[in-house]
Amino acid sequence: MQTPLTLAGRRALVTGGSRGIGAAIARLFAEAGAEVAICHLGDAAGAGSLGAEFAARGRTLRAMECDVADETAVRAMAAWAGETLAAVDILVNCAGIGGRDKPFEEMTVAEWDRMLGVNLRGVFLVTHAFYPGMIARRYGRIVNIASQLAYKGAPGLSAYVAAKAGVVGLTRALSYEGAPFNVMVNGIAPGPVETPLLNGLSDEWRAMKKAELPLGRFGAPEEIAPTALLLASETGAAFYCGQTLSPNGGDVMV
Repeated sequence: MQTPLTLAGRRALVTGGSRGIGAAIARLFAEAGAEVAICHLGDAAGAGSLGAEFAARGRTLRAMECDVADETAVRAMAAWAGETLAAVDILVNCAGIGGRDKPFEEMTVAEWDRMLGVNLRGVFLVTHAFYPGMIARRYGRIVNIASQLAYKGAPGLSAYVAAKAGVVGLTRALSYEGAPFNVMVNGIAPGPVETPLLNGLSDEWRAMKKAELPLGRFGAPEEIAPTALLLASETGAAFYCGQTLSPNGGDVMV
């Protein structure tokens, strides 16, 4: 008989947790018994709405605004999390930005830097803030949200693909260092999911991508969250090390 996955007694921080995949993960973690905190950037309305959902279920959601690409802001968030949660056992690096499909030669340095700043530097900064505490306590679960495009590539999305490929590489490298201390570092590479990150992509791109997928549709955030629960749990993630799981509707087979 399998033991149901539980996060009872654990404390989780989900970056980019006010909407989309991050919000779905925060909801599921709370249902599994975790204390949950999120950060967001410029989405107080989304954080407030999610907080109201938690309150209606007798739970508390802690939320703070933070630009994960800003070292000073991340340090402030880490101090806040230390005060509100005491410690972070589970970290989900979900904060990210998408981009418009834009030819490489038209991309500006500022656009490149911002994409890698949020999607890769942000993973480094936030992880760097909480990883030492996990090592000291000899327990931690870090889940990095990448993308199936890290493996496939995509025209017009060079900066996004480069950032997400970096997340996969960081996940693999850090897993070697964390595993001896029971800090398991893994990732998720979703296929296209109906979230605000797709808003910048053209209707033509969306139609082309749906036609490629064996399922013929994009995923929902709630279809990604169970993978995060697996990788965040004590028993479920015990033998996962440096892996990036891919709920992607068959996209990587195309």
